[in-house]
Amino acid sequence: MTSDDERSGSNPRQVEQILAAPKVLLHDHLDGSMRPTTVIDLAAEQGYTNLPTTDPDDLAKWFTRGADRRNLELYLETFAHTVGVTQTKDGLIRAAAESAEDMAADGIVYAEVRFAPEQHTEAGLTLDEVVEAVVEGFRIGSANKPIQIGTLVTAMRTAARSYEIAELAIRHRDAGVVGFDIAGAEAGYPPTRHLDAFQLCMRENLPITIHAGEAFGLPSIAEALNHCGAQRLGHGVRIVDDIEVGDDGKATLGRLASWVRDRRVPLEMCPTSNINTGVAPSIAEHPIGLLRRLRFRVTVNTDNRLMSDVTLSDEFLNLSETFGYGLSDMEWLTLNAMKSAFWPFEQRLRIITEQIKPGYAALRNANL
Repeated sequence: MTSDDERSGSNPRQVEQILAAPKVLLHDHLDGSMRPTTVIDLAAEQGYTNLPTTDPDDLAKWFTRGADRRNLELYLETFAHTVGVTQTKDGLIRAAAESAEDMAADGIVYAEVRFAPEQHTEAGLTLDEVVEAVVEGFRIGSANKPIQIGTLVTAMRTAARSYEIAELAIRHRDAGVVGFDIAGAEAGYPPTRHLDAFQLCMRENLPITIHAGEAFGLPSIAEALNHCGAQRLGHGVRIVDDIEVGDDGKATLGRLASWVRDRRVPLEMCPTSNINTGVAPSIAEHPIGLLRRLRFRVTVNTDNRLMSDVTLSDEFLNLSETFGYGLSDMEWLTLNAMKSAFWPFEQRLRIITEQIKPGYAALRNANL
């Protein structure tokens, strides 16, 4: 969502290239990626009076200021308003449809968007009705556009409904839901508190991604992988705590870091969001640079486009300007994401061969 004026210091051709490049997004929250105008409209329709302002520009800035407080728990406080205005079927459909439209406009060809159904039942919707509304919204918003969207059903790790939410995800697995997740404050709420939910997903062969290694360190990552069956790590940045880099630049990996790299565990990295929550002080100091150099299976994601005022193109532009990433790096990161998606194999392969590889080849040829 960076404005043209803010991008004025960037190479216009580079910005154009990154926007045109086919991209894949694996970690994005529906309630963190709404349009400010929609939040205001839905608040008016539903009689929600808690918004700090009804000016779209001011509200967008309020969300970003509120989220950018270098603390995950404070970051999460801003979601009270977006969740507050998505308690109806029509509100959820609109939010999901617009999310799909915005991602398609950003050149995203495949996305997995997550949300917590248990947070959207205050006005009387059932959990099933919530999921059906979101999936319908994604279908409407992606119609006739070169984007596919899978839904990740999330349970709140601070609550005690994860088994019920896992059952919900399984019920809708053939209607748009592709996996299960837990999210929310990490410290003090380890993944193993929800072990029964993860074991259910494993028995039913439903893919699992877990928010781990963001605000809490290696024990959270180890539990997610070794006890809870995670196929991907949401964020996972704290895996660097198990990597020592000498003065000569040589990296020595501990056993957990080696396992994550050797087994090609995908890391759903969200650089801008991590700066907002205090996980990293800047893009230059974000672990993604080291982890990319060491060839971990790194993917690039937005987390919350509204709260962090960022698009996936913005994220890639930031990485390009900071680390010098070119089209080959961007393609490598995109292929990592598509290979790691929870979408069926044949459809993943089709997106790679028909959209991603031809898209990057065309951009390279245009540079000749």
